[in-house]
Amino acid sequence: MEPILSLVNFSEKSTVKIALVGNPNSGKSTLFNALTGLNQRTGNFPGVTVDKKVGTARLNDSVVASFIDLPGTYSLYPKSLDERVAFDVLCNEENEEHPDLTIIVADASNLKRNLFLVSQVIDLKIPVILALNMMDMVEREGDIIDLVRLSERLGVKVVAISARSKQGLDDLKKAILQPLPVPSYDFIDIKKIAPEIIERMKTVVKVKSDFMAFQMANNLEDLNSEFRSKRSDKIHDSLNTLLIDRNKLQAMESVERYKVINRIVEDCITRKSAVQSRSFSHKLDGILTHRIWGYLIFLTILFFIFQTIFFLAAFPMEWIETMFVTLSDWATKTLPPGELSSLLVSGILAGLSGVVVFVPQIALLFAFIAILEDTGYMARVSFIMDKLLRKFGLNGRSVIPLISGVACAVPAIMSARTISNWKERIITIMVTPLMSCSARLPVYTLLISLVIPPDQRLGFFNYQGLILMSLYLIGFIAAIGAALVMKWILSAKEKSYFIMELPVYRTPQWRTVGLTILDKVKMFLWDAGKIIVAISIILWFLSSHAPGNRFEEIEKDYPQKISSQGLSPDQLNSAIASKKLEASYAGILGKAIEPAIRPLGFDWKIGIALVTSFAAREVFVGTMATIYSVGDADNTQSIQDKMRSEINPATGLPKFSMAVGFSLLIFYAFAMQCMSTLAIVYRETKKIKWPLIQFFYMSALAYLASLMVYNLLK
Repeated sequence: MEPILSLVNFSEKSTVKIALVGNPNSGKSTLFNALTGLNQRTGNFPGVTVDKKVGTARLNDSVVASFIDLPGTYSLYPKSLDERVAFDVLCNEENEEHPDLTIIVADASNLKRNLFLVSQVIDLKIPVILALNMMDMVEREGDIIDLVRLSERLGVKVVAISARSKQGLDDLKKAILQPLPVPSYDFIDIKKIAPEIIERMKTVVKVKSDFMAFQMANNLEDLNSEFRSKRSDKIHDSLNTLLIDRNKLQAMESVERYKVINRIVEDCITRKSAVQSRSFSHKLDGILTHRIWGYLIFLTILFFIFQTIFFLAAFPMEWIETMFVTLSDWATKTLPPGELSSLLVSGILAGLSGVVVFVPQIALLFAFIAILEDTGYMARVSFIMDKLLRKFGLNGRSVIPLISGVACAVPAIMSARTISNWKERIITIMVTPLMSCSARLPVYTLLISLVIPPDQRLGFFNYQGLILMSLYLIGFIAAIGAALVMKWILSAKEKSYFIMELPVYRTPQWRTVGLTILDKVKMFLWDAGKIIVAISIILWFLSSHAPGNRFEEIEKDYPQKISSQGLSPDQLNSAIASKKLEASYAGILGKAIEPAIRPLGFDWKIGIALVTSFAAREVFVGTMATIYSVGDADNTQSIQDKMRSEINPATGLPKFSMAVGFSLLIFYAFAMQCMSTLAIVYRETKKIKWPLIQFFYMSALAYLASLMVYNLLK
C-alpha cells in the first residue's frame, strides 16, 4: 500500500456536508435518524421525484453537520432511479449535493458483500469514513473484526457502531472532527481494465481519480442533465472510436475487486469456527421462505392481523362513538336552534366522528406493519413472492409497493422507483392502487358492521374479520390479474433481475413502532380529517339549503299529506327532515346520479358519497354521517344505527341489505376513489395517459364487479 499523501480537517469549518451511503438493509437510515433526531426535512432531489432526506446535528460547539441520507445501493452501477441519484451525488462534483465527507454504512455481519460498494467509493478519492454497523451482532456470533488492520488495508478511518442501540455514535462524531486521510491509492488498478477510456475521459472532464473517469464514461446518461448538456458531445467525440462493452467491463471490475476483498476478509476477520453451524436466522428462513409453508405462514399472519383489528378495536371504537353521540345530543339540547347549531352538530361533529372513530383500527394496522418490517419478515415476503409475481409481469421488488399499498398507495407507488425494469415498474404503479389501503378500512368496517352481525362466528373466528381479510385478498388477486393483462399489452426488451439481501431477524424496537403509529395516526387525522371536515361542511350547506322556498313548502304542506299515517311528533319531524334532504341541493345532485348507479343497488344518498369520496376514499364515512345527521332529527343514534334502521320504501326491507352492502364493498375494493393517487402516478410517470388509463380501467372494473355481486345476492 502506498503512503497516504493528504489529510482533511473538518473541525476548522463551521458546517460540513456529509452523505450517508450504504447497501439496502445496512442500517443507514437508522443511523441517519439516530444522528439527526427531529432535525430533519424531506424534499426531492433536483429534477427527479426521489425523496431527499436531510438532517442536521451539532458535532461540537462550533461545527454543525448536514447529513444527506442517500438511497440504498449495492454498487456504483445504477440500475434504478434511486441508485442513479446516489451515483450522481457521489461521482459528479458539480452536483449541489456532492458531499465534503462520505460515511459508508456497512453491515459488519455481512462485511464481504458490503465491501464491494466501500471499495468503489474509496476509489473515487473522496474523504471517507467506514461505519461498521451491527457490531453487537458480530460480537454475539463470537466473530472478531480487527478494526485497526481493516483501516490500514482500506486506507480509511473505521468506526464500530450499532445504530439501533445508538452505540458508537459519539466515536463517529469524534472521527468526523479528527484529521481524516483522503484515500490516495487504488483499491484495484482500473487502468489495466480500460486504459484508453480513462485517458480520453480525463482530457474532457476534470476528475479526482481514474475510477471516477471510468464510471463517468460507463454511466454518462445517469449523471444529471445539466452536466450532460455541458459535456455530452465532447465525451461522445472523445470515445466514439472505442467499442465499450459495459457488461464486460463491469464483470472484469467485479472480479478484480472481489479478489482483493477476499484477501482483506481473510486477513481482518476471525471466525468463531472454521465450519460454522447454521445461525438462527438461517434455520428460521428454512421455514418462513419455504415454497409451501412460507405462503401458508404469510396468510396465517394476515388472518391473525385482521381478526385482531376487529376484536381489539371494537372497544375503543365503541367508546369514541358513544362520546360523539353524547356530545351531539348535548349540543342539540343546549344550543339555540339555528344555522350555527346545525353546522356544529350536523356538519362539523358528524364529520369529525367519521374520522376519529376509526383511529383504533388505523393504529393497529400500522402497528402490525411496523412490527413486520422491523423484525425483517417483510424482506422474506418479497423473496418468496418473487417467483409467483414473475408469472404476472412483476418481480420480487414489486412486493414492497404492493404491501405498502395496504397502508397508502401514494408512498407505495413512490417506492416502485427501486424497480429497474421499466415495464415492471409501470405495471407495479398501475396495479398497486387495487391493494386495499388504510383509507378503505373505515369504509369496509362501516359496511361490514351493517350487513354482518358481530356475534356471527365460524368456530373461534368471527365473520367480520374473515370478510375483511377476504377483501384484502380480493384486492391482491385483482392486482396480479390486472398485471397479467398488462404483461401481454406492454412490450419491453429490457431484461429483469431481482437481488435482495435478507436482513437478520431482530426484536422490533418498540419505540420505533410507537413513533410510527403516532406519525401515521397524526397523518390520518390531519390529512384525511381536514378533507373530511371541509367536505362535511360543504355537504351540510348543500343538504341544509334548497332552491327557492322548497323547505317552506315542505313544512307547510307535507304534514297534511302524511297526517293519515298517525305519526308521533318525533316521527313527523324525522319524516320532514328526510323530505327536506331530498329537496336540497345535495338531494338534487344525488337524484341526477341515481339512474347510473341504481343497477348496483345504490340510491341517491350513496351517489353523493361516491362523488365526494373521490377526494379520498374515507370521505365516504364522513359524507354518510353528514347526510344522515341532516336528514334525521334524532341525534342520539350513531351513524351505523341510522343507516341500519333505514327502510327501502320499495321493498319495506332494510335499505342496506346483504346485496347492497357487498355491492358497495366490492365497488370500493376496486374503484380509483383517490385524487392524490392519480396525482402521484402522473408525477412518477411524467405522462397523463397512465393516470387516465388507471382511472378508467379501475372504474370499469369496480362497476362491473359491483353489478355482478348485487345481481347475484339480491
